[in-house]
Amino acid sequence: MQLVIAEKPSVAQSIAKVLGADERKDGYMEGNSSIVSWCVGHLVELAQPDAYSDAWKKWTYDSLPMIPEHWQHEVKKDTVAQFRVLKELMHDTRVDSVVCATDAGREGELIFRLVYEQAGCSKPMKRLWISSMEESAIREGFENLKPGSDYDHLYHSALCRQEADWLVGINGTRLFTVLYGGKVLKVGRVQTPTLAMLVEREAKIMNFKKEQYFMAHILCGGVDAVTERIDSKTEAENVAGACLNGQALVTSVTKEEKTVAPPKLYDLTTLQRDANRLFGFTAKQTLEYTQSLYEKKLCTYPRTDSQYLSDDMEQTAGNVIKAIFSSILFEENMMFNPDIKRVLNSKKVTDHHAIIPTMEIAKADLAALPETERKILSLVANRLLCATGEKHLYETVKAELSCGGYTFAASGKSVLKNGWKDFEDAFKRSFKTTEDKEQEEKKLPELSKGQTFDGVQTKISEHYTNPPKHFTEDSLLSAMERAGNEDMSDDVERKGLGTPATRADIIEKLVKDG
Repeated sequence: MQLVIAEKPSVAQSIAKVLGADERKDGYMEGNSSIVSWCVGHLVELAQPDAYSDAWKKWTYDSLPMIPEHWQHEVKKDTVAQFRVLKELMHDTRVDSVVCATDAGREGELIFRLVYEQAGCSKPMKRLWISSMEESAIREGFENLKPGSDYDHLYHSALCRQEADWLVGINGTRLFTVLYGGKVLKVGRVQTPTLAMLVEREAKIMNFKKEQYFMAHILCGGVDAVTERIDSKTEAENVAGACLNGQALVTSVTKEEKTVAPPKLYDLTTLQRDANRLFGFTAKQTLEYTQSLYEKKLCTYPRTDSQYLSDDMEQTAGNVIKAIFSSILFEENMMFNPDIKRVLNSKKVTDHHAIIPTMEIAKADLAALPETERKILSLVANRLLCATGEKHLYETVKAELSCGGYTFAASGKSVLKNGWKDFEDAFKRSFKTTEDKEQEEKKLPELSKGQTFDGVQTKISEHYTNPPKHFTEDSLLSAMERAGNEDMSDDVERKGLGTPATRADIIEKLVKDG
């Protein structure tokens, strides 16, 4: 009989349904040669300093740094009951193997392994590794269980992360609290450098001194052309006065056709950024909504840092796109021939592929979803359409004009082919988002070199330099993702601050701690 351990009860229920373990017990389900139980997040954690030494019980400068010679773990007090259930099941004589079915990622691996080790289990271990909670995916996963040892490296990396957090967090917190007294001053391996970015930005905003400047304009033939920045209002007025009722000459016209490639599929961080920008959701809220959709089998695994699908998913992606068009996720009538190969790249898929909807959207009552989850699912679906759409083409026009001995510039932009932005525009029409509309460049009238305009009208405009913007969760997530890039060589893998799965919690901690 196999014992299957999931990360939470809802996931365990989905697995038990597929395996036929339908007899409910206290803390687990059983049937058809399988027992299915669950953790409740982390059941086992690193011991606090008190467990290592009496000298470490008091917060003193002399006791630092605290570096355990051998790491100790202990069961969390509020999860003792479920740990006992799992321990008894692991030592049940009927059980001959244990399947790790926690989330397929570093933290999921750690959650299971610490329980396995703390319970003193030595039975053969297998690993369920899936990216979707669809029944077909679960069934296929159990048909292709991996040896647990294949993921030893993942477990060890999770241990290193946990121990590093302990060393930096506990030692740093005690050091700064002892040195600077008063209330507890929390230090964290990720949260402190993130806080430093916020403080640095705030200092730049506080110290910013705005500067006034002016621009002179000439208005002729439907064109509004401007000078470069002029520091003096008097000088700007002199320029405008020299050109008033004069003649303007077009000295150059430059046209350039430009392409905007379709965006990549969502990983968790880019999804969190867009959800914050468009809907005002916090990073934590977006993760919660996406995790709920995953557990409802409506989208794939959310805690991913990949923006591609594996090469063998071409047909799956095509079927999902068809399902999107036949669902309430996209209700506009458009002809579409998706270029799915653009989003396929197995070499760029890490533990999990990008986030996309599942085929369950064709059967589920999507209208019954909470509005927040429906927005996230629509966003994920729309990104799949955008990513497989055609390129967006536009033309820029830059013109220079001469008048009164001064040079003026005008620019314009016109769309040649909307391409993938058709889907983006449709999405914005269907949801009233909080995104600020970009100020689009106007289309310039047709101009040619040597063309002249008589009776020029003029004006001046007043402007001020702007301070750096305060971080939003969107821009902070981006900064965390890119942190340190400029200090690394090209051959170093860039990971930034935190992981897609932890950045939301870091931001929440900083907000909570004030």
